Amino acid sequence: MHYQLISDDRSLADVCRRASNHRNIALDTEFVRTRTLTPQLGLIQLYDGEQLVLIDPLPINDFTPFVDLIRNQEITKILHSCSEDIEAFLTFFGVAPSPIFDTQFAANILGLGATIGYGRLIDELLGIQLDKGEARTDWLARPLSEKQLHYAANDVLYLLPAYDKLATQVDELNKRDWVVEEISYLTTKKKAQLPSEWAYLQVKNNWKLNQKQIYVLKNLASWRLERAREKDMALNFVIKETSLIDLVQILPTDKLQLAKIPGIAPQVVRKQGDTLLAVIKTAVEKFDQLEDNEKPDRIKRLIDVHAYKKYAADLKALALNIAESKNVQVEVLASKKQINQLLKWWWFDEDETSAQGLAPDLLSGWRGKLFSAGVIELLGDIPDNKRHLLDTSVLV
Repeated sequence: MHYQLISDDRSLADVCRRASNHRNIALDTEFVRTRTLTPQLGLIQLYDGEQLVLIDPLPINDFTPFVDLIRNQEITKILHSCSEDIEAFLTFFGVAPSPIFDTQFAANILGLGATIGYGRLIDELLGIQLDKGEARTDWLARPLSEKQLHYAANDVLYLLPAYDKLATQVDELNKRDWVVEEISYLTTKKKAQLPSEWAYLQVKNNWKLNQKQIYVLKNLASWRLERAREKDMALNFVIKETSLIDLVQILPTDKLQLAKIPGIAPQVVRKQGDTLLAVIKTAVEKFDQLEDNEKPDRIKRLIDVHAYKKYAADLKALALNIAESKNVQVEVLASKKQINQLLKWWWFDEDETSAQGLAPDLLSGWRGKLFSAGVIELLGDIPDNKRHLLDTSVLV
């Protein structure tokens, strides 16, 4: 294997110029995400069939040629299981590669498994076994060892021949648009930001709370998310999710009470105690001044809806019928999570998907074209307050 480490602007520009002459390029990233909210980019791997380069983003200043390359619509970018890679690109560059052919999703369409790893995929398609021994390395540390660089280079070296095999079969099934639209909508979802006032919807066990507790939770969860974004801290390093529930149930009024809550570390009491107590105190005071019709409703769960099991089963049956007609496994089309996402979006006034300005997966992109007519037949008219979130091109 021959690879080149790129660490200056001129070399990067030359690499991108040569790569732009190819129809397909393989990409991967290495990043660190232990205590941060966003992935911290440590390395970018690129292979165009001729040059295999490892781009060190830390010393480079001008990424304009690279951004132009990944945005070039005439070049297909080949990645494997690209969800976190997209986040890394969006965090570092503000844009994501497009169009993307994700080899993991293509393998799923072809029945090779929903979450097949890169190593297993390369073994099955090419008969090559890869060493994954450096998977947990610190990619922000410098210098990177030869072993680390060799491992990183392997992650793109075999993507192009794997792509050739997968793309041929996907094209024979006329399903390339599924692969491209799947990742295009994934990028849209990664770009979407949950407004902080809706962060409480993501807190587990929020359905157990009464109206006052929910109101306080809204304020605490909003503060937690805003601080996490401001400091680029993982949410649970701001304060643990389980501690939010304890806080709103106990409603401490001083640091002594705060320190007795399980999961509230001493440093949290010391550094954030005054802020937490102030958020709780203000929220309680505001809640006590609300009229009854201004108070938040209790959190509803799908299981609390009488017709949930019937409609979930009906949607699963619809997915099975579509899967049979398209000759794919039903898991490719609709998971239980995606069915639940659709029903929450359809039935509930407040849900995470619409709070981000999104439509559910089953009504978006290639899935929307397959499911929309059947979903409307089962559930009735699209809710008026959600209709604007739909791309009307999926309504057939």
